[in-house]
Amino acid sequence: MMIIMPSCYSQTCIFFHTYRPYPTMSVLGVEIVVFGILTRLPAKEACKCKSVCKEWCTMLSTHGFEKDHCSRSSIACNQKTLLTRGLICSVYQMDFQTGDYGPPRNIQFPFPPGLNGMSILAHLDGLLCVTLKPTHELVLWNPTTTAYKLLSTRDGEGLYDDIRDAVGLYNGHSNDYNILHVKRSSGVIAAQIYSRRLGSWRKIPFKTRPEYAKRMVIWSAGTLCRHTLYFTVSESWDAITNVVIGFHTITEQITEIRFPLVPQADIFRGVLANVQNSLHMVLTTLGEDSQQSTGLWSLQGDHWSNIFSTPPIPPIPFSTWVTVTHYMTNGRWFVMSGPRKLYEFPKDGNPLDCFYTGNWFLGEIGTLFTETIVSPTYFN
Repeated sequence: MMIIMPSCYSQTCIFFHTYRPYPTMSVLGVEIVVFGILTRLPAKEACKCKSVCKEWCTMLSTHGFEKDHCSRSSIACNQKTLLTRGLICSVYQMDFQTGDYGPPRNIQFPFPPGLNGMSILAHLDGLLCVTLKPTHELVLWNPTTTAYKLLSTRDGEGLYDDIRDAVGLYNGHSNDYNILHVKRSSGVIAAQIYSRRLGSWRKIPFKTRPEYAKRMVIWSAGTLCRHTLYFTVSESWDAITNVVIGFHTITEQITEIRFPLVPQADIFRGVLANVQNSLHMVLTTLGEDSQQSTGLWSLQGDHWSNIFSTPPIPPIPFSTWVTVTHYMTNGRWFVMSGPRKLYEFPKDGNPLDCFYTGNWFLGEIGTLFTETIVSPTYFN
């Protein structure tokens, strides 16, 4: 029996309460605790729970837990920004009201000795596909858990060329993660796919126009939207070639989409972004009158719809590299341009006096990032 004496009463009131023990884990069910509660924990805290007991460790290592935890973690308010400078990798919390950064948290690179830097090529569900310098090896890496998987083979698969290659990361069948690696060599485009589940590469046909294999044509990293990876393909320094190549991740078929129709310009720069499962493009042009204009476009079927465009502004020295784009949940569009800075696109028709376009888009030094427990290695 337990006696409770409330102090709020002037006269002593005694209540008798029959003690009942809290339900045991066997009553609640381990699955309810693991999938109902632990999937809501931050990634690092969820990982620590694996040390509670063997049963928890087993369940927290399943694909079901990985998937459920990832779906709860990958909401907009949990997104962070990951930036690299040489051998320094920093994660910044994002303020979705102001577009500002919180204090950085530095991450140690876990890769083999001899690394002098890396480039970020793709990101999905907390996994990053990066290439190491100077070895050019592709790596699948989770910065939150520090786990990584080297993808190169003795046959030369999984080696990345900074100028000629392009990479996209997507969800495959059977809880798989796949990497599409597009390679251009001697006027020929080839492609291969890495499977996390199988731990191996396979070659696939990748039929596009021969002119897209030229060295002076720039391929962007892949942007995943629904079941398609999209790449911008542009001719260097002019507007002769500007298309979007789509790779359907289920049928593995190729489609080609033109850039949005805009007045004749000397230079195009199109940056793709997935906005609420809809493909968007930030398109910047520099016309013959040396006037720069930027617009936001949305892909509707097989054509582009203009959401808004900025008035032309005088030319600005190409000193800032656009690295990441993202559409905030409150309807405001921000662009991260260079380390530790976010710019917002005004929608009131005012000229952009603080946004500058870079003359080369690679997006290698930064990415949007979500902390998850997704493993770069498949486990049974």
